[in-house]
Amino acid sequence: MLLAAQALAEADGPDFYDVKGVEAGDVLNIRAEADYRSPKVGTIPPDGTCVRNLGCKGELTFEEFSTLSEGEKQMIERQRPRWCRIEYHDVTGWVAGRYLQESTSQCQP
Repeated sequence: MLLAAQALAEADGPDFYDVKGVEAGDVLNIRAEADYRSPKVGTIPPDGTCVRNLGCKGELTFEEFSTLSEGEKQMIERQRPRWCRIEYHDVTGWVAGRYLQESTSQCQP
């Protein structure tokens, strides 16, 4: 189990994310597992910043991105959405990756 957590922690991508695309007055749910039906373990406000990246999964591979038609890409993205394991204010869990963008904030590890 430690190796799996270490592999996620060493994943490519930014060290921190900011929340994007969440309406004012709403929140980004943090889930126990990478699934919309999984229990909620926390929330992030729509202007949340410095969300620590612990690794993402799902979405298109580089080969798929490079070779498939737009229609095929959209089908795969619906079937295999990107989920990111994050830490925010001492809560660790999974969020839908479409609501994250690389952080522009001065975040401290």
